[in-house]
Amino acid sequence: MRNRFIFTCGDINGIGPEIVIKTINRLSGTKGKQFIIVCPANVFEATAAFVNPGFKFSKFTRISELDNQTIILFDPGKFKFKYGKPTFTSGKSSYLALEIARDLLIKNLADALITAPISKTALSRAGYNFPGHTEMLAEWFGADNFVMMFLSKKIKAALATIHEPVSAVPQLITKDKLKSVIEVVITSLQLDFHIYNPKIGITGLNPHAGEEGLIGDEEEKILKPFLKNSPKRKYLSGPFPADAYWGNKLYENFDLTLGMYHDQVLIPFKLLNFSRGVNYTAGLPIIRTSPDHGVAYDIAGKNLANENSMVEAFHFADLIINNRKR
Repeated sequence: MRNRFIFTCGDINGIGPEIVIKTINRLSGTKGKQFIIVCPANVFEATAAFVNPGFKFSKFTRISELDNQTIILFDPGKFKFKYGKPTFTSGKSSYLALEIARDLLIKNLADALITAPISKTALSRAGYNFPGHTEMLAEWFGADNFVMMFLSKKIKAALATIHEPVSAVPQLITKDKLKSVIEVVITSLQLDFHIYNPKIGITGLNPHAGEEGLIGDEEEKILKPFLKNSPKRKYLSGPFPADAYWGNKLYENFDLTLGMYHDQVLIPFKLLNFSRGVNYTAGLPIIRTSPDHGVAYDIAGKNLANENSMVEAFHFADLIINNRKR
């Protein structure tokens, strides 16, 4: 039985439709796969004017009409677009594409979702109050415990907190929070990647990991007691000073690095993996991956976008599907 993948267009004013077509161009000869592209047909056609789709496809507008064609364009309707900026329309169309993908997954018509980048500003202008894909999908699929992970051939990493203001992070780092994150991460490493005895390196919250309480006390009050008493402690090491951890390449000694907040992980991860990194939402009942970059309004419509990260998102989704089936 072939694996079936949904590609959502992301923000139609950004590079999403372009990298989707470029990705399918590279994957269209792959055997045993089905690709469903959810994108307004008028946007797809405009993108095809500068990125030639080197594949045959069938177009549908209703889920009930879908067939077994290898490549399908699912058209949610016509939307006005203007490259280079977030708008009400770009937010509405990106949300609708995700709703269609959700319904396909619920009906077991797909095995994995690969999402092109969306704009949080555009979503907000269209009236949708989600900080990103991760939180939206978690709510839709009833996942209380979920983790944003980042994947590449070099590194696997995860966040204890996701899209939170830096000022809010210290209050969010609790023993209960760490417990739920660690449980999701270990389950994902074992189920999705077949790493059955994972080694996880954990960075501190404060500079120098708190310097024994001299520069913040979260390490002494929360992180160290948690690591000492966790039932999963055989898998865990830290807390390490984040700068030295990344600078000395200690991540190479671990199957996964857990950081406390967004930029503590994303800055080094993107420095090491830009155009190859993948965003993965662990803890969902579905499989969802995404390229680890944004909408890139500055190059939208110019045929300059690099699809490598989207291609890697496909490969990781395919890997996880196969691992979960075993």
